[in-house]
Amino acid sequence: MSARRTLILGGVRSGKSRLAERLARESGLAVTYIATAHAGDAEMAARIAAHRARRPAHWRLREEPLHLAAALKSEAAEERCLLVDCLTLWLTALLTQPDAALPEREIQALLDALPRLPGRLLLVSNETNMGVTPPGELSRRYCDLAGELHQDLAQQCDQVILTIAGLPQILKGEPL
Repeated sequence: MSARRTLILGGVRSGKSRLAERLARESGLAVTYIATAHAGDAEMAARIAAHRARRPAHWRLREEPLHLAAALKSEAAEERCLLVDCLTLWLTALLTQPDAALPEREIQALLDALPRLPGRLLLVSNETNMGVTPPGELSRRYCDLAGELHQDLAQQCDQVILTIAGLPQILKGEPL
């Protein structure tokens, strides 16, 4: 039996999104891609366009930069695979909102929703906590929240994969 919930971690350009897209295709289910990125500059717009070009045209797209749990609850179905890319961009968007309590509320909503979601779920996120502690307060808060989120999700997910140089390393769950 394949995993119902998979967390895919990795650094920037590590191959984590490509792996998630492959797993979504191989699921044999209808796929909804939940994009959390916002194209705030030309470089990010190019990244988004590259992701879009790789995806099959028949996949549904939902853009949701802030209220991820609500999007997951409305999109999840037993015969559907949801691919969320990416949690750290979502977290960044939450941290830039005027409501300082929004990140904790939305993270808790995600953690509360996860066990009740039907179907297949692939969560993509950047592993950011393998280096030095950042000097700025906002950067430290981001790293702390990302690290705690990844730990909490890893506990709830059936499978956790760390992708390095395009090579998936299974940390938890069944091999690919």
